[in-house]
Amino acid sequence: MVHESPLSLLTCFDAVPRHAFIPAPTPLERGPLLECGARLWVKRDDLTGLGAGGNKVRKLEFLCADAIAHGARSLVTVGAAQSNHCRMTAAAGSVLGLEVHLVLSGDRPARVEGNQLLSQLFGAQLHFSGSGDHEWGALELSREAVTEQLSAQGLAPYSIPIGGSTDVGALGYARAMIELAEQCQSLGIHPRAVVHTTSSGGTHAGLVAGRALLRHAGYAVPDVIGIGVAKGVNLGRPNVAQLARAALSHIDMGHVAVHDDDVIVDPSWIGEDYAIPTTAGDDAIRWAARTGGWVLDRVYSGKGLSGLLGRAAGGEWATGDDVIFIHTGGLPSVFAADGAPLG
Repeated sequence: MVHESPLSLLTCFDAVPRHAFIPAPTPLERGPLLECGARLWVKRDDLTGLGAGGNKVRKLEFLCADAIAHGARSLVTVGAAQSNHCRMTAAAGSVLGLEVHLVLSGDRPARVEGNQLLSQLFGAQLHFSGSGDHEWGALELSREAVTEQLSAQGLAPYSIPIGGSTDVGALGYARAMIELAEQCQSLGIHPRAVVHTTSSGGTHAGLVAGRALLRHAGYAVPDVIGIGVAKGVNLGRPNVAQLARAALSHIDMGHVAVHDDDVIVDPSWIGEDYAIPTTAGDDAIRWAARTGGWVLDRVYSGKGLSGLLGRAAGGEWATGDDVIFIHTGGLPSVFAADGAPLG
């Protein structure tokens, strides 16, 4: 049995540049009992601090440090109209003094709201692609076009794909998995599962990589279950296991085994498509608000929690089990048009 703190594994990351945006470990809160009798815990990664918080900050700690190491003078990224990742990239750029360009779906609105309002407040320049929220291929082509324009202008852009889901970005959640293991050890709990929402795959790959590090060091590890809310990850694109292995190679831990069956994606909760609300997701948002005071969004975290609640109702866990939900944020989009279900 391993007795030392899981935090000892964080030394693996010391050689990789990181800009620490998050001031302290985010809270791990006890929630209500689930329908199956299992205990719910919520990892509050909506409270990461930077730019109103959310999970993408963990990726940006490594991505922005990598940008600076490569001499970048600007950041470019892409996302849906109400992208949390884009908003947090804008905030990161304001802290670091880097110009930020955001490529967003849809057309320029008469009035900016939610994440767009905050992104503009942080000083980002918004580029509207005309593409749909779910048209990720077209959005990435628009990002590449803006990146080429900025390069021609001498702005040395560091270009980040949707969700910051690269092998460098995935290091953020490899580190977070170790942080979470330390919190569980201090509370004396041994979770059966860590459940999160997955779309572009970077958060999922990081959690799988962190789990592999813990397992390699001799710790008992929970299942990592991604509730897929985008068609790509539901179909195995990107390959989360490959992305996790690439992330581990950055910290000279490429010898640590990541198995394909370490990756669990539940595709049952997406509904019609990415960013199209579901009844189950809206029900989960109300449940979270009325049982724990947690605010979830309709695109991402609400659908993720609906998957956890659905799996609990199906009897996946038993009385006495501990299940952790990673709250990935999304508060600003609640204040955009159609951002939250009716009370």
